[in-house]
Amino acid sequence: MRSSVILSAVRLPSGRFLGALKDLSASDLGALVVREAVVRAGLGPDDVQECIMGNVLSAGQGQHPARQAALKGGLPVGVAALTINKVCGSGLKAVMLAAQGIAAADVDVVVAGGMESMSQAPYLLPRVREGLRMGHGQVVDSMIHDGLWCACDDWHMGETGEAVAERYGVSRAQQDAYAVASHEKAARATRDGAFAAELLPVTLPQKKGDPVVVDRDESIRDDTSIESLARLRPAFRSDGTVTAGNAPGVNDSAAALVIAGADIAAARGLPVRARIVAQAT
Repeated sequence: MRSSVILSAVRLPSGRFLGALKDLSASDLGALVVREAVVRAGLGPDDVQECIMGNVLSAGQGQHPARQAALKGGLPVGVAALTINKVCGSGLKAVMLAAQGIAAADVDVVVAGGMESMSQAPYLLPRVREGLRMGHGQVVDSMIHDGLWCACDDWHMGETGEAVAERYGVSRAQQDAYAVASHEKAARATRDGAFAAELLPVTLPQKKGDPVVVDRDESIRDDTSIESLARLRPAFRSDGTVTAGNAPGVNDSAAALVIAGADIAAARGLPVRARIVAQAT
């Protein structure tokens, strides 16, 4: 079976909710990494046959976000695009599909990744299309409804965290300690420049003054401590263990890889970052 290799990988800084990247749509964010991933792979836009991007919060983003990212990222009109929604696994599934396409010899080079603007998730107005004749209306947060709420079990994903913690006996103290350690490691890696090679800084023009350059993850809290997390109330159950401090954040960002057939990379003498040898879903 034809094997796949990773030629390049790039990501944007992780923007906090309503933070520095809030004015960029998911496809705007995706376009930045699509373009850069191709450049870092040592290829040209015409070498790419397909662009597969994961995106969950697509409401209000316009038709086919992956197609938008591909075109805004400099790929030719003839390059196929596919938008994938597998919730948190969307970006990984995009990479898996790229490898499968290469294994089947349907494509030679694919840009694959994920992009999300949680800041731009719109509010929805149910039943407004047919008219609200009398009584109160409802405003639905699409970020929660489409991204953070399980439509099958009818509960918030934070409740899933509570269920997992209860099932496997993970205490509040253990969760807080893990969260603090995670922030400490990420902050240290940032100071040491460990993320520099994978990050693509984002330049944001300003109405007045010099552009603002975002080159650090806004989601990293280097001032997090066990004491500060211990003061937070449970977010999903009154007697729960999951809080705003030990749960995943709400962010804006994007990442992309260039995946190619190993034979293509060898024939063109392209440096290989990694090989995809197996996958599971």
